[in-house]
Amino acid sequence: MLEDVTSSVVNVALKGLAQRQRVIADNIANIETPGFLAGRVQFEDALRTAVSTKSSPGRVEPSVARSLEPTRENGNNVNLDHETLSHMDTVLRYQTMLKALDAKHGLLRTVIRGGA
Repeated sequence: MLEDVTSSVVNVALKGLAQRQRVIADNIANIETPGFLAGRVQFEDALRTAVSTKSSPGRVEPSVARSLEPTRENGNNVNLDHETLSHMDTVLRYQTMLKALDAKHGLLRTVIRGGA
């Protein structure tokens, strides 16, 4: 398949957003686990930097860091409200990236067919 900057960015975004969904699910599953610190997936800043500096966005890898937010008495810092909002935001972003990928493929199909 043809790999250009747009495709690379969309693929990295989909990969990062999918990982974020897994981490959110893990956070929610461990909401009552003593000492559990919520995970946070980061990739947007690295992806933005790669695009602005014209380096390879396809090399950007999502990273997971533990949240430094305050903990409850049991040492857990998972906040269900935050996780729910983050989940909704991630779903919307993922759907947007899928639409972008579909539009890109639609353009390629049109070009291959000769614009007809």
